[in-house]
Amino acid sequence: MAMAIENASAMLFDLDGTLIDSAPDLAQAVDAMLVELRRPEAGEDRVRYWVGNGAARLVKRALTGEWEGEPEKALFERALRLFFRYYGDNLVDRTVLYPGVREGLDGLRDRGLKLGVVTNKPARFTLPILERLGIAHDFDVVIAGDTLDQKKPHPAPLLYAANSLGIAPREAVMVGDSMNDVLAARQAGMPIVCVPYGYNHGSDIFDARPDAMIESLIELVGLHAGRG
Repeated sequence: MAMAIENASAMLFDLDGTLIDSAPDLAQAVDAMLVELRRPEAGEDRVRYWVGNGAARLVKRALTGEWEGEPEKALFERALRLFFRYYGDNLVDRTVLYPGVREGLDGLRDRGLKLGVVTNKPARFTLPILERLGIAHDFDVVIAGDTLDQKKPHPAPLLYAANSLGIAPREAVMVGDSMNDVLAARQAGMPIVCVPYGYNHGSDIFDARPDAMIESLIELVGLHAGRG
């Protein structure tokens, strides 16, 4: 896949765990939700482990303490409303860009690539976060967790993003931090590049055998330039 990355015309990025470290604010919202429900706080470490499958699954994990747990419907609906309220009020209190993100996006833009975001986070949070962190203008397309009926690891969001950019899936590269990103990219026929610093539920993303591993988004510029 080296040549595919080198000659890509677009790069699609996961958000949480790839572009931004949002776990502190997500954990704050989860804990506020749990406190209002008279339940013990979860803490940031557990929330980091749970993040990656969308807001609804995060709330279910916080309520049940189980990976695929299903809480009582009325409780879940109340909890989700509380989580949305608390998180919406504190989107970027402690959320930051990872080191190298700003420089990496600038470098890719300078090389003429189209850029996109494909995330499982709802649009009501995704778009304000991109704006407040000053990177909204970098992206030609943003596919959020509620843009389509399907979320990653389904390939539909990646295919939709490529179509929106007017390119074939093989012309784009997915950049992410989790098995969801790897599975979605493989099914979409896209090369996948992973970062080691994000949220992959406690597992080493290297074991998922991405096409390339990078420590910082700055390295993408060199990969696209065809180093060596």
